[in-house]
Amino acid sequence: MEYTNLLYEEDQRIAQITINRPDKLNALNHDTLVELKDAVLTANGSDTVDVIIITGSGEKAFVAGADIGELSAQDAVRGQRFALFGQDVFTTVEQSAKPVIAAVNGFALGGGCELALACHIRIAAENARFGQPEVNLGVIPGYGGTQRLARIVGQGRAAELILTGDMVDAKEAHRIGLANRLADKGEALNTAREMAGKIISKGQVAVRLSLEALRCVPQMGLREGLATEAALFGIACGTEDFKEGTAAFLDKRKPDFTGK
Repeated sequence: MEYTNLLYEEDQRIAQITINRPDKLNALNHDTLVELKDAVLTANGSDTVDVIIITGSGEKAFVAGADIGELSAQDAVRGQRFALFGQDVFTTVEQSAKPVIAAVNGFALGGGCELALACHIRIAAENARFGQPEVNLGVIPGYGGTQRLARIVGQGRAAELILTGDMVDAKEAHRIGLANRLADKGEALNTAREMAGKIISKGQVAVRLSLEALRCVPQMGLREGLATEAALFGIACGTEDFKEGTAAFLDKRKPDFTGK
């Protein structure tokens, strides 16, 4: 697919997806969401990619929200379809077999905050601002914000952010667990690439099995989750990477993982 609203590049086993609508503060319209899903699936299908980074063009916004022109045209029936479509795209991000890091370089509001929430790790530049301001428009978050935000920061903080529509800065986002790590202004992408490099150096079978186990947490009870973890642990123990990793540890050398 040729992309009009985003940039896609692969380099050093990283796929970088940049939402590229700076004149609209990278707002998400339907076409951008279609392209985003395709890009994430492309990265997952690439043999030369181990980590995906999603960011926004420029330093003003990661993604400032949904396209309000499109949003304002919804009615009760079309609104549900509108939400389901966005949820499908962000579930594709969340269910990625490869780690997805959000490099948040400015406003991450509404759909932008929801996109960051769907990523596995969030790096926030010091000028980042997070929020779910949908109540200001007489609507609620529709791309997973009510569900993922509560799971990440807790029910009470999620309720405060969603019901007031307030924004939080990068330091507060980090304090409440919404952001994993802080970066200087303009450095979110570099920090994300550094973290990606660390992940790439590990056994990739183990990385992907770990993600699979983590995805079970919201859907499973503890007993079922532990059983799933044990099954995935067993799979890991049967891989070449496991044999190489343990041998390298015993030999006091750096492992040479092959992803098998």
